[in-house]
Amino acid sequence: MADAPPPLAACALRLGDDALILGQRLSEWCGHAPAIEIDLSLANVALDQIGQAAHFLGLAGEIEGKGRDADKLAFHRDVMDFANCLLVEQPNGDFAQTVARQFLFSHYQELLYAALAESKDARFAAIAAKALKEVKYHATLASDWVVRLGDGAEESRARMIAGLDWMWRFADELFAADEIDAALGLDKAALRSAWDARIDAVLADATLERPAAHRPVLGGRTGRHSEHLGHLLSEMQFLQRAYPGAAW
Repeated sequence: MADAPPPLAACALRLGDDALILGQRLSEWCGHAPAIEIDLSLANVALDQIGQAAHFLGLAGEIEGKGRDADKLAFHRDVMDFANCLLVEQPNGDFAQTVARQFLFSHYQELLYAALAESKDARFAAIAAKALKEVKYHATLASDWVVRLGDGAEESRARMIAGLDWMWRFADELFAADEIDAALGLDKAALRSAWDARIDAVLADATLERPAAHRPVLGGRTGRHSEHLGHLLSEMQFLQRAYPGAAW
């Protein structure tokens, strides 16, 4: 594992890695979604996330000052050097499982970006403010599908319940605060209460119960990832690993 970056660089890395890994996951649906409309929606969300990743990883490289740009950080780090939360690296599974992951993460991301848009650090505030409209759409899209699947047919309801149950154990990590969050003045406890209210409201509309509490699964922020991330990176980083220095 590389030396720990300065706190603000670490903040930018976390934000960039979350967006990058989620964007890569969602891109796996291209050409495989249940319908063309869904295929396009997921592809657009993936592109939004990759764009956010480029901005935050670029900022991380700038703060770090070691000559690494967004591409270097995305394609030339090993798995233990990634600081994304475990939620975004989870497999797509079926469509309902993907919806569950997006639902939980997008509401967190919207609240987080709204807070960051008020940050005293103008660099973080500018990126977050620009991305906020995108993630609001992501949260609305995911919420609509939770309701459609949860309050739909018996099969879709069962799959939505299973998807939420799978992803729920990774939610607590989103709100685990440390000194890196403190560097930006983030109040994760306040975000959690607002997130809970949003999630519960959508679940009520979907006639779904809140999943049973799981033992929290943590570690992504400090490089302790599931096996899924290694497989994802082996595909995402293949060209740069096989052909070092290659450019279009």
